[in-house]
Amino acid sequence: MELRDALTQISEIRHQLARTEVFRGYRAVPVAFSGVLALATAGFQAAWMRDPSADLGAYLTLWIGTAVVSALASGVEMVIRARNSASSYAREITWLAVEQFVPCLVAGGLVTFVLTRYAPEVVWVLPGIWQVLFSLGIFASCRLLPRATFGVAVFYLASGLACLALARGDAALSPWAMGLPFGVGQLLAAAVLYRTLECSDE
Repeated sequence: MELRDALTQISEIRHQLARTEVFRGYRAVPVAFSGVLALATAGFQAAWMRDPSADLGAYLTLWIGTAVVSALASGVEMVIRARNSASSYAREITWLAVEQFVPCLVAGGLVTFVLTRYAPEVVWVLPGIWQVLFSLGIFASCRLLPRATFGVAVFYLASGLACLALARGDAALSPWAMGLPFGVGQLLAAAVLYRTLECSDE
């Protein structure tokens, strides 16, 4: 029993240390890629999708597909770094980072389903809602990330609220209501990661 209690206490201590450690699994290149991809997707929508409100399925496919590709780019990098690490502690902090961010993604998916299925007349709020939820994911992860990441979360919150206030009517589902916030926000996040983590590793 004493050995079991000691192992439990060690596990709890490791978990507490993971909460105070700066997570180095997010890298600047995949995050910057997601920002460039958001801008490219906005350009594609502007050129090829004149009325997204009339073709909501194509709009959702375009932007959800972009989000999935971006998540895979960052996720694959995280998994590779965690698996190549000899430390179980590094794997533990990776899963902790994932656990803190996943709820905002799940909430975004559920809100998207409910609005498109039961209230299609208000789907114009989706870009703003997605940005607000994304900001909450970053706020939740801030304890594991560089301090400057807090500013990225504030940017997404402000841009989401601005979209909810302004991106309606003729501007509803505008490509730039998604492209600019996620493009600028991800490039800003990449700059923070590079300057605060990767430069110090060199």
